[in-house]
Amino acid sequence: MADPGRVSAPPAEATLRESSKRLLPWLVAVAFFMEQLDTTILNTAVPTIAAALNVVPLSMKSVLASYTLSLAVFIPISGWMADRFGTRRVFASAIGLFTLGSLLCGISTDIHVLVADRILQGCGGAMMVPVGRLTLVRSFAKSELVRAMAFVSIPGLIGPMLGPIAGGLIVAYLHWRVIFFVNLPIGLIGLWMVYLHLPDYREARTHRLDIIGLILFGSGVALLSYVLEVFGEHTLSAGEIIGLLAISAALLAGYGLHGARERYPLLTLKLFRIRTFRAAVSGSFFTRIGIGGIPFLFPLLYQVGMGFSPIQSGLMMMPQAIAAISLKMTMPKILTRFGYRFVLISNTFVIGALILVFATIGIGTPIWLIVAEAFCYGFFSSLQFTSMNTLVYADVGERQTSSASSIASTMQQMSMSFGVASASLATALFIPNRFHSDPSEMIHGIQKAFLMLGLWTVLSTIIFRELKSGDGASVSRHVDTEGH
Repeated sequence: MADPGRVSAPPAEATLRESSKRLLPWLVAVAFFMEQLDTTILNTAVPTIAAALNVVPLSMKSVLASYTLSLAVFIPISGWMADRFGTRRVFASAIGLFTLGSLLCGISTDIHVLVADRILQGCGGAMMVPVGRLTLVRSFAKSELVRAMAFVSIPGLIGPMLGPIAGGLIVAYLHWRVIFFVNLPIGLIGLWMVYLHLPDYREARTHRLDIIGLILFGSGVALLSYVLEVFGEHTLSAGEIIGLLAISAALLAGYGLHGARERYPLLTLKLFRIRTFRAAVSGSFFTRIGIGGIPFLFPLLYQVGMGFSPIQSGLMMMPQAIAAISLKMTMPKILTRFGYRFVLISNTFVIGALILVFATIGIGTPIWLIVAEAFCYGFFSSLQFTSMNTLVYADVGERQTSSASSIASTMQQMSMSFGVASASLATALFIPNRFHSDPSEMIHGIQKAFLMLGLWTVLSTIIFRELKSGDGASVSRHVDTEGH
């Protein structure tokens, strides 16, 4: 295969205007925010939408699951699409599909049509984040990547926090359709900005799409996403869940065998031979299993256990976002000073310890103390995500960035699903009847769940121990004790 070429003849960093380079992280961040907000804002409005469409609330699960399944299937081809058609065209198409899907969702009058429109939304959402990250990696020198990624990671924290409170306010004071319509102005402005400022990178020649790999991997990941989406509910028996997991594992194993023989596989699994890539992707996956359950547990603690209103509960989660925004400029300096190995090992341990501290929160806990703990958690979580997301590209060659972005985004989507499933498992274990428990029983059960997730997060530090002191120095600009 020929070396990758770009649409413009001069090097990208020479042709990218300084104004466009400054705006590029904003473009990717806004797209990321739209996707993250959409995944959480709908949950609050499920009963209202079900009543409006004359279906039982349980039927709305297909509306939620269809979006997740669409993401799982289409994220793996995002890198190939960007190489084949160019980052600008694919990113613009992604925003356009997501915006069009939002419009169609907002005017839907039938649940089956709404599910189809959510699949269309997912097609756009699947392309936005990985292609956006790929554009950042190709636009910024590795030494500048931490600062750019730190900015882009903030919407990943803000979206899930604003989603529930925004959904509650819209349902209470406006109409449920506004939940989808809020994406329209953001999407249209994003499209205009993309055509003005987004660079267009593409390969001079591309290989054919691995159709067999797409079928094996896409169906395996989609099935796994579905199982995780319905995990903890009584719609499927234990035997059915185990059977579906076995089929999913067989499909993914089949892709592993196919990918090892395929000259140009859908996802280049050989990238896992790179130590920094392997540690970043696998460490991110296992760490997020513990971290991913926190947004699920806190609303239960605040609203059911402590008696807060949905709006009060949403406001109590805002310190995490404030910490991520106010301290984002500090993160590159921390990585430069200490390096990836020390930061990821120590920071993962600190996050696990903070989750363990959350187990002490109860009715008598002062509000200022809860806010302080949430603020600290927000900072260390943001540092964790920024570190893991940038380490992925530290030792990846230019021709491998598309596949690296696709793999990292796919694994991140899986880890988010696993995180919610882990929280569901924790609540099922410790709060068997969580919708009819008295507040003290609810708080006691959630405290046990925090302990379980905190211990898991602390144990996940083991994965980062394979890193060496100088790993990722091209990105962090860290100089280890031996001067490397």
